[in-house]
Amino acid sequence: MKINSNKIPEIVKNIWFKLDNESYLVGGCVRDLILNRKPKDWDITTKNSPEEIKKIFPNSFYENRFFTVGVKTNSDDPTLKVIEITTFRTEGKYSDFRHPDEVKIAKTLKEDLKRRDFTINALALDKKFNVIDYFNGLEDLKNKLIRTVGNPIGRFKEDPLRMIRAIRLSCQLNFQIEKKTFETIKSLSSFINLISKERIKDELIKIIISPNAVQGIELLRESNLLIEIIPELIRCYNVGQNK
Repeated sequence: MKINSNKIPEIVKNIWFKLDNESYLVGGCVRDLILNRKPKDWDITTKNSPEEIKKIFPNSFYENRFFTVGVKTNSDDPTLKVIEITTFRTEGKYSDFRHPDEVKIAKTLKEDLKRRDFTINALALDKKFNVIDYFNGLEDLKNKLIRTVGNPIGRFKEDPLRMIRAIRLSCQLNFQIEKKTFETIKSLSSFINLISKERIKDELIKIIISPNAVQGIELLRESNLLIEIIPELIRCYNVGQNK
């Protein structure tokens, strides 16, 4: 599949094309380009090291252990103010259920994409504007399905917030959650208590302001997540309204 290059802002292309040929647009922006939605951010993954990226872009910052460099732009568009560039990486276990204990530089794009949460977020775009899809993300986009990359048990135990994120994406995109993925959310719902209230709140707000907020609350109930995060709402289920 090929993407129309005119859909990509020039400021993004200018940064992208200064990097190694093994550099790709990746994640949500590729998904949104395919769905004809305006991306909310632009991420690049590359073979270049953080040190090489900083040399190419002096107006950048690098203050993390995840090999991500932020490149500042002069754009007035908030989605373009900072373009994040991350060196190919692999990740170890998530002991704190949020951050990997160990992050290593990966050799290939496929290794990098393998660590991502959902197949529709594991798509990449090369410099000829061809979509690269190792995990059947295009098929899931076509079928409007949200499915984890690899074993859902492992993906959700790494970061249980991904369970609510699956529901949030379902609401925002009007997609279904693939059966095995949803059944795993139900079985692991109690793991959401390992996540900070602040992170849960951010995802919950996105669900409530989405076009399908009612569907989102119902999915939270069916997945057993609602009783974990807002048990008071469960008491209201099936309670009649005085008209």
